[in-house]
Order: sequence, then structure tokens, then C-alpha cells
Amino acid sequence: MLLAAIPSPSVNGFHLGPLYIHFYGLMYVVGIGLAVYLGRRRWQAAGGDPTLVDDVAVWGVPFGILGGRIYFDLTTPKGIPPHWWGPVAVWDGGLGIWGGVALATAVCVWRLRRAGVSVAGMMDALAPCLLIAQAIGRIGNYFNQELFGGPTSLPWGLEIDPAHRPANYLQNATFHPTFLYELIWNLLLAALLIRLGHSGRIRSGGLFPLYVAGYSAFRVFEESLRVDYSQYFLGLRLNFYIASLVALAGLAWFVLLQRRAPHTPEPTTPASTPAEPVGEPRH
Repeated sequence: MLLAAIPSPSVNGFHLGPLYIHFYGLMYVVGIGLAVYLGRRRWQAAGGDPTLVDDVAVWGVPFGILGGRIYFDLTTPKGIPPHWWGPVAVWDGGLGIWGGVALATAVCVWRLRRAGVSVAGMMDALAPCLLIAQAIGRIGNYFNQELFGGPTSLPWGLEIDPAHRPANYLQNATFHPTFLYELIWNLLLAALLIRLGHSGRIRSGGLFPLYVAGYSAFRVFEESLRVDYSQYFLGLRLNFYIASLVALAGLAWFVLLQRRAPHTPEPTTPASTPAEPVGEPRH
């Protein structure tokens, strides 16, 4: 007998004048805003110019959304709404995290290299912030009644309305809240990365591949629970294979960084005019 359950919300947004604000999009806005704020603080603590984080966000956020939607459209074509605007309807179907991170990272690396600052240092500064943003974004999935796992009678089972249940699970009422599992994991991983960064035992640039590997490794577990629509290959969800490959790639990336020969750190800020030699007379 089910003793407790997490209820699902009856609405997924609210009206603001003529506009309908979706909680899914609102949570992404809140998550991105918090990530930029925390990123500025972490980058400044590392000796960098915090305004550079704003520049990175201006470029990274739109390209991240674009990459995430392209990934979703390519890997989940049946999830695209049947309208002319369906392929870009990020509020209906969502985003694919790997596509978003890949395209946003590529654009941000380009911007950082043009600015002449440490790409590795900035990636380390932003890695925990991205996890926090993703955690907040998962709250939007709760309002959309999506990204849930198979049926469960556990006390934290999530109630899903019949309209949102897969056809072969209409008789079940409560499901694993996999979005909540990921939210908790993201926050724990963010805290671990911050701690590792302060320990001084990780080479510059090592936190970002740990973020990639740690997040993707959890998605391997999460994909084994989820029952929402997905493309399948050899009986397993497509994202199960992608998460596995990305997790292994992230680990390999981290190991290579840690084994490389020591080198002179890249500057965290653009090169400036050489300082006047100490002790030289002033005129």
C-alpha cells in the first residue's frame, strides 16, 4: 500500500498579461542567472576579470540553447510538436544537455582565446556553476510532468497524471522522480568539484572533464530507469549509449590532463604592459 507520494503540479505556468510564462523556461532563466553570478565570483577569486563571464554567457547561452534543441530534434524526432515552430519549441520537449554543452563550450573557447585568457581556468570556474544551473532547470521538468522513471511504490514516488503517462503505464499512478534524482546528484557533484578545486590536487582544467564524466555517469543510471519516449538501439535507450561514451571520454580527458608534464600556467587575464623594473630610479 502506498503510504506517501510526491504530487505533481496542476499547472505548468502562469499568465503575465497576454503572455503565458512556462515554469520550464523560467527555471532555465533562474538557473542561468545564478550560474553567471556564481561564475563571476569564482572567476574573480581566481584572479580574472568577472565581466568576462558576462561576455562568455552572452555567447554561450544562446548557442547552448541552440545546440541543446538541435540535439533533441535529432535524437527524439517524435517528440517535436506537430507545428511549423515545433523544432524550436524549447518549452515543449526540451533540450539535450550534451548538444547544448558541446556547442556552448566550442563558442566560449573561441571567445576566451580571442580574449587571450586561460581557457582551462575559466572552464574550471564554470563547471560547478553549470551543474547548479542544470539542477534548477530540472525543476521545470517537474512542472511539465516529464523525465520520470518506471513505476514505484516508494514513499517518494511521483504522481503523474494519466495524460502524461506512457500508453503502457496508464494503470500505474506513481513513478520514479528521475529528474529529482538528477537534481540532487548535480548539487552533490557541484559541491565535490568545488572541494576538489580548493584542495589543490587537481591540475588546471581538470574540473571540467570531471563535470562531464560525473554528470554523464549518472545519466547512464538515470537512462536505465526512465520510461518516457526515446529512440532505442539494441533494446537500450539511445541516450544510454551516448552517456556511456561521454562518461568514458570525460574520464580519459581528465586522466590525460593529470598525467601531462607541468607547464607554465596560462594567464587568467590578458597580457598587460610590462611593469617597471623593481629598484629602477623614477624620472
